[in-house]
Amino acid sequence: MLLRNATLIDGRTGQDLWVDGGRIAAIGPALAAPPGTEVIDCAGYLLAPPFVDAHFHMDATLSHGLPRVNASGTLLEGIALWGELKPQLTAEAIVERALQYCDWAVAKGVLAIRSHVDVCDDRLLAVEALLQVQRQVKPYLDLQLVAFPQDGLLRTPNALANLKRALDMGVDVVGGIPHFERSQAEGAESVRILCELAAERGLPVDMHCDETDDPLSRHIETLACHTHRLGLHGRVTGSHLTSMHSMDNYYVSKLLPLMAEAQVHAVANPLINITLQGRHDSYPKRRGMTRVPELLAAGINVGFGHDCVMDPWYSLGCADMLEVAHMGLHVAQMTSLSQMRACFDAVTSSSARILGLEGYGVEVGCHADFVLLQARDPVEAIRLRANRLVVVRRGRVVARCEPASASLSLPGRPRTVDWTLQR
Repeated sequence: MLLRNATLIDGRTGQDLWVDGGRIAAIGPALAAPPGTEVIDCAGYLLAPPFVDAHFHMDATLSHGLPRVNASGTLLEGIALWGELKPQLTAEAIVERALQYCDWAVAKGVLAIRSHVDVCDDRLLAVEALLQVQRQVKPYLDLQLVAFPQDGLLRTPNALANLKRALDMGVDVVGGIPHFERSQAEGAESVRILCELAAERGLPVDMHCDETDDPLSRHIETLACHTHRLGLHGRVTGSHLTSMHSMDNYYVSKLLPLMAEAQVHAVANPLINITLQGRHDSYPKRRGMTRVPELLAAGINVGFGHDCVMDPWYSLGCADMLEVAHMGLHVAQMTSLSQMRACFDAVTSSSARILGLEGYGVEVGCHADFVLLQARDPVEAIRLRANRLVVVRRGRVVARCEPASASLSLPGRPRTVDWTLQR
């Protein structure tokens, strides 16, 4: 495969990419195409690495309205609703919904997802179902699974045993939810247990951490401490971290260096954080999303996740990581050019670091995985939520979309509108 006349993330224009054996073999202007080569004309549009969703719940996706709709729109009602739905779940239904979502994701240029899967159901139906999905989508999508004790590791009978069973079955990452335990002390104890389990098994950690408006929910501090103690540097992720939005500045000034020292990754979920947080406020009402600009300034790697699509917690969504970046930009007020590009990184390269993806990027030697966006640069891609013209996985086209345009018939000036701007 040869891709002609692409614009790359670093601003280079007029670049060709030669793909051989599923990897990028050469990049440069006017590369020669051997006879029989599949040639794709990029027409000067942006060729980006694929989107990466660093935080999702695939076992619940597309279950909106089952068994009922979340009337209050709160996190806690969503958890209660999921508890009502669990006894009705079947592995077949979970697989069907998950595969449909994977199709949506690939069409939107998402080629890697980290999904948390509930292990508090003794049947481990969702674990079995998503392991099947993981095997089935492997040719076109990297799906990582996190063993997630949704109802609390210590407050739920068999949760720890179930989590270990899930890891034995092949689940990739140790998860947790310390703020949902019965007390702060039990939350901290759950973090210790789970980090030691991950260290013993040589696995990464990704915890729902402090997904609350309570500024005294400080389990991220405990997570960073155990990460440093156990030598898990670079293998641990704190997801949500919304209590940081409500913490006082002095405490955060101590917390951020601790996280940076432990090399803990952070994941914000802009669509869900702005929807679920601040529900107990009248006015002023908190935004809820964690302190993304401050985390980045402290040298902490920050990714964005979609978190939910049409499930008990969120009734919207379509697997569009540019929509996630767009919301994150607005909620965090990241409007400088460098900050907007950081939001694009949060749904591509920064999240790829969190997942530990090998061979990721648009460089010689990397996997031939990329998405051609109908935009001229990352900022424009976010602004337009740009069309995914071509999605390539290991050198094979897996999705296509026609460019968006509009033909106008205005008096005296009929024309075709192109929303992209030449810079």
